[in-house]
Amino acid sequence: MLLEAQGLCVKYDNIRALKGVSFNAGEGEIISLIGANGAGKSTTLRAISGIIPLESGRLKFADEDLDSLSPHEIVARGVVQVPEGRRIFGRLTVKENLQIGAFSRNSSVAEINGDMERACDLFPRLKERLLQVAGTLSGGEQQMLAIARGLMARPRLLLLDEPSMGIAPVLVDQIFKVIEAINNDGVTIMLVEQNATMALELCDRAYVLESGTIVLEGTGQELSGNEAVARAYLG
Repeated sequence: MLLEAQGLCVKYDNIRALKGVSFNAGEGEIISLIGANGAGKSTTLRAISGIIPLESGRLKFADEDLDSLSPHEIVARGVVQVPEGRRIFGRLTVKENLQIGAFSRNSSVAEINGDMERACDLFPRLKERLLQVAGTLSGGEQQMLAIARGLMARPRLLLLDEPSMGIAPVLVDQIFKVIEAINNDGVTIMLVEQNATMALELCDRAYVLESGTIVLEGTGQELSGNEAVARAYLG
């Protein structure tokens, strides 16, 4: 397995947000985490990224322990998160945001420019706006930029937190097609997504979180056909 999580526990003040969560992601898979608000989905991604500390549990990526590494060291290993709410650098240009995405790499200017070209091929709108101040982009364009910036780090594992949130429906389909294309290029993806129907259609496997605990797991198709999942999350 590329990523292995065993018994993850995370505590905020006196509230335990994750209660012994275990899961894995194989090379080249798309894994979805679904659940209600507050279930622990984003906390799980932030724990993988090292943004919040584990109270207990083990995290291994490509057979290396992540537990003691800082966030920037985890990025350097190939684990990259695209956070909820995009969090682009609004006062910088699109091009500058993309360049910052490559900060962890010891690469030549030519290599970085080549990766920028590939990112812009996935998102042609960005190519037209490289010199535009990022904060003036639409919400959908900012999400495209956030994903493209993540790709600039050359991830082996890309963590996507609510990529469709606040985006016009016409752009949601485009972003999901790009996520599939990124995966087809060999990048493993962990997806937290409010649109559970689309997430289950796209993923290989999924885990259902409730109150910091995994209560169900299976293939996307299995969980789409699960009556309890359909009633709770698929409308």
